Amino acid sequence: MSVRALVRTVSELCITVGTVIVLFVVYVLFWTGVKADRAMDHQIDRLQDQWAEQSLAARDGKSGRGAPLLALHTKYEDGKPFAVMYIPRFGFTWNKPVLQGTATGTLKKGLGHYARTAQLGQKGNFAVAGHRRTYGDPFKDFPELRPGDAVVLTDGTTWFTYRIDRKPYRTLPADIGVIDPVPRGSGYREPGRYLTLTTCEPEWGHSHRLIAWAHLDATQPVEAGKPEALRR
Repeated sequence: MSVRALVRTVSELCITVGTVIVLFVVYVLFWTGVKADRAMDHQIDRLQDQWAEQSLAARDGKSGRGAPLLALHTKYEDGKPFAVMYIPRFGFTWNKPVLQGTATGTLKKGLGHYARTAQLGQKGNFAVAGHRRTYGDPFKDFPELRPGDAVVLTDGTTWFTYRIDRKPYRTLPADIGVIDPVPRGSGYREPGRYLTLTTCEPEWGHSHRLIAWAHLDATQPVEAGKPEALRR
């Protein structure tokens, strides 16, 4: 093979490899986000339809129309949504579904609730994980969280407003004590109603974790309207 032919072959190979890399980057940065946004919107729509059906059935039961009284309830079924989270610090259009479990497939559809941690609003530590980048970038702005910021969730019956207590804390993936009932490193000294948020660090890596802790500040029924933190 001549030198000219060799150079041409190597050049074509480099172009091919470069094209593949560009396509992969587009997939990671764009297409996974499009798919994730669609999946998260679907989960929220699914929850809202479910809540509307339960609310209607409950009202019919109370009015004596023959339908059984169906109390609104929260289910924690693996891989399925049960709540919606809002974080005004990330923008007033930011809202994400919270699903049960932290499996890879689950986190492609929204945020994931750590199994064996407390249920929403209950005593203990309600711990939630989310991607920093890819799959919709739900926690892209995680480092911007500041003390006093609101994290609001609803399960269709109640609004739960948590308040961040400190700037995000950096630790190692093996530090599972951060989701203990009284989370290690949080500064909390006694049992309470806590929220822990976790995501990857650095932004495009996973060698560490960023952690944010909050305490339950207020609750109110959905019938009372949106909590103050969500009013513009």
